[in-house]
Amino acid sequence: MAEHTEMTTATTATSAGANERPVPPAVDIFEDAGGITLLADMPGVSKDRLDVKLDGDTLSVEGRVELDMPPDMRALWAEVSVPRFRRTFTLSRELDTGRIEANLKDGVLTLRVPKQAHAQPRRIEVSAA
Repeated sequence: MAEHTEMTTATTATSAGANERPVPPAVDIFEDAGGITLLADMPGVSKDRLDVKLDGDTLSVEGRVELDMPPDMRALWAEVSVPRFRRTFTLSRELDTGRIEANLKDGVLTLRVPKQAHAQPRRIEVSAA
């Protein structure tokens, strides 16, 4: 990724037990002339269990997977752990964080972060004198 839209990632863990440690979701990041698009795999996370926050230039994504069990059933044995996803990104100042768009579909969170107007390429008209 170009230096002017560089993003760094960091993963944090909670002080709770090992089962509460967040799992970093797999992320693909694409850049075009207008900004960056971030695709995060968060299978099993619903919109109401997803939290996307921006604090200064830090973008945080967190989601919790909850398995819905029928009320009359209880698990006798479970080999599936219920993860909590968490990933943090530091955004370049050339990105317009006020216009971030987020969409969750089929377990994939799509975040679109446009570049600020002054950072986008523009065509300069040349006149013939």
